[in-house]
Amino acid sequence: MKGKDENKHIPVLLNEAITGLNIKKNGIYIDGTFGRGGHSKEILKALDEKGHLFAIDRDLQAIDEIDSEFENDLRFELIKDEMSELKNIVKEKSLSGKIDGVIFDLGVSSPQLDQASRGFSFQKDGPLDMRMDTTKGITAAEWLSSVSEDQLRKVLFQYGEEKFSSRIARNIIKNRNTTSLNTTFDLVNIITQALPKMYFKKHPATKTFQAIRIYINDELSQLESALNASLELLRSGGRLCVISFHSLEDRIVKRFIKNASLESKQYRGLPDVPVEFQPKLKIIGKAVRASIAEIGMNVRSRSAVLRIAERI
Repeated sequence: MKGKDENKHIPVLLNEAITGLNIKKNGIYIDGTFGRGGHSKEILKALDEKGHLFAIDRDLQAIDEIDSEFENDLRFELIKDEMSELKNIVKEKSLSGKIDGVIFDLGVSSPQLDQASRGFSFQKDGPLDMRMDTTKGITAAEWLSSVSEDQLRKVLFQYGEEKFSSRIARNIIKNRNTTSLNTTFDLVNIITQALPKMYFKKHPATKTFQAIRIYINDELSQLESALNASLELLRSGGRLCVISFHSLEDRIVKRFIKNASLESKQYRGLPDVPVEFQPKLKIIGKAVRASIAEIGMNVRSRSAVLRIAERI
């Protein structure tokens, strides 16, 4: 996620992520979640004329609004695609096993949140869309118009960790045919009606919006595919840096890095382990969190967690 303070664009954990990448001046790097290019700009600053950066994003608006400094940089290439296609993208460019570093900055970006028309924010009234790629798939409003109560409850519980998932799902299904459910505030009102007032210590729609967004965009499966691809595309010594913003993402990242840093289960504890079953990653340091100073400048960094690993 990319932060925003007033009109200023602030990438989260920027210095920590760039340090974690351990950039080689002539290396080849991938920004798997370009957004508005905050991390990409810093990577390019560290590269010489022989270095190269590929950036990926599925949000057409992010691509259309790219800064001119990127368009004029021959070391840079922006690709409209999903992070789950990372393996195929690298394979097509004959770069498998040749990448020096990959960074993923997960979740929804500040420009996406701040623009009401995208439908990501429960604090701004706009069309209930929530798609990161608005050129395909169904909107949140379309999905909510036909989803079963049972499936909706499961999505809210699994992806939002919403303890009132049953009450919210029941109220959405009950009201969707008699009450407008086309805007973000329509959904917020239905959620609010379903919850006890003691629950309003935080915005009542927080977890529901997170859950629907993750489901609509298949975010967790996208992440798992991208992480698995990183093992094939990174060269020995190449770095993997992942910034996550909620426990569901971080658990996937943490588990992936831990498992990849160990021998395959059937060989653990044995003296001779075949190469293909040996550890593939080395954990670099502990999980990194935003400093008090950064949180003060950018409140959206308060939940950020950066994990770093190195390809063996």
